[in-house]
Amino acid sequence: MKTGTVMDLASTNVITIPPTSTIMTSMKTMIRYSFRRLPIADAGTKRLEGIVTATDILNFLGGGEKNRLVKERYNGNLIAAVNEEIREIMERNVITVSTEDSWEDALELMIKKNVGGVPIINEDEIVKGIITERDLMIFLASRRSYDDFVSEYMTRGVITAEPDASIESVMKLMIKKKFRRLPIVKDGILLGVITSTSLVHYFSGEAFKKLITGDIRDVLDLPVSNLLQNEKILKYKELLVFHPSARISEIVRAMIEKNQAAALIVRKELEGIITERDLMKILYSKR
Repeated sequence: MKTGTVMDLASTNVITIPPTSTIMTSMKTMIRYSFRRLPIADAGTKRLEGIVTATDILNFLGGGEKNRLVKERYNGNLIAAVNEEIREIMERNVITVSTEDSWEDALELMIKKNVGGVPIINEDEIVKGIITERDLMIFLASRRSYDDFVSEYMTRGVITAEPDASIESVMKLMIKKKFRRLPIVKDGILLGVITSTSLVHYFSGEAFKKLITGDIRDVLDLPVSNLLQNEKILKYKELLVFHPSARISEIVRAMIEKNQAAALIVRKELEGIITERDLMKILYSKR
């Protein structure tokens, strides 16, 4: 039986921006509040009109089909393109839940639709909250511990990139595979992790220092190792690394304490990865 509404677990101090805000404004808002997703609401009525995620921003910057806006309308000029309105790249078909829905409804919808968070709206389609995988993982972890070995649940055969790969190729790989993070490995040695949030942070400020002609290629062609050396933008400054024999409860605790969204599983080399999404699903299935 489902008990309790989603609002019991939701974040209610929701930041929204109007659809006329610039893409750069959305990027800076995400970084300022450490958000991976940002609801877009009408400035007057406050009704939900769309949502933009860090993945949408990467798609626009060069990882996917939304980059056509930069190429075709602005001839590759990134400085001009980031001043376009966010409505041009936002997702209009927003996956939402109602204030009356249960947290189980929200969790099951997020799994079904493969999204990391959903806005919560009332009968007037006004955003009243937002709930994420992390909120649900923390809640479920508070209800019970789970001591199976991480090796039983981690994702194996982790896709990685080398440090000399271009920033563009890394973004395209992340968009194609729908990854929020990508380990960087050289000769079997884990060097770091690039996340969608780190890339948004980079393009919201640091990237402009490297623009020579204003053309986005000045930045996209640089090796991703440049980002690994930039502590201002790295989300994972201290990687969460565990042995395959680590317990699920140990990893959940570390993710919460360190405010991390993933852990890398290493024996001598990288063997797997487990994310807060994985942990949410594991804990829900064992509740």
